[in-house]
Amino acid sequence: MLTIPIINHSKHPLPAYATDLSAGMDLRANLDAPLTLAPLQRGLVPTGLHISLPAGFEAQVRPRSGLALKRGVTVLNAPGTIDADYRGEICVILVNLSSEPFVVEDGERIAQLVIARHEQASWQPVETLDETERGTGGFGHTGTV
Repeated sequence: MLTIPIINHSKHPLPAYATDLSAGMDLRANLDAPLTLAPLQRGLVPTGLHISLPAGFEAQVRPRSGLALKRGVTVLNAPGTIDADYRGEICVILVNLSSEPFVVEDGERIAQLVIARHEQASWQPVETLDETERGTGGFGHTGTV
């Protein structure tokens, strides 16, 4: 298991996995007062958390499926990426896609945090690319729904 240094300036417990096989940990809003998002409004919601990821890792901020399905609220830039060299507070960009106002309460579970390995790449300029069965077929190229 990877150990990640974390500073918790919130009044809430540290994020934790809900089950042994969970990929994400819930992030909670850290608010002094409730935040109301009108329909189609977006807002930046602080968590009070600061982390220090090792090189080769990122933290992905993802929507909570229940919040998206039941309330129409999701993470606008999903997945949001937290780079290994970022030391600021983790904040979540929420958007209310419903037709009703949504009130974010202090301590409410607003997103998931997934820790993932990643690679950095270097570019190799070439004149042609290898051929594949798909080729340049793009969006909807298979003709299936």
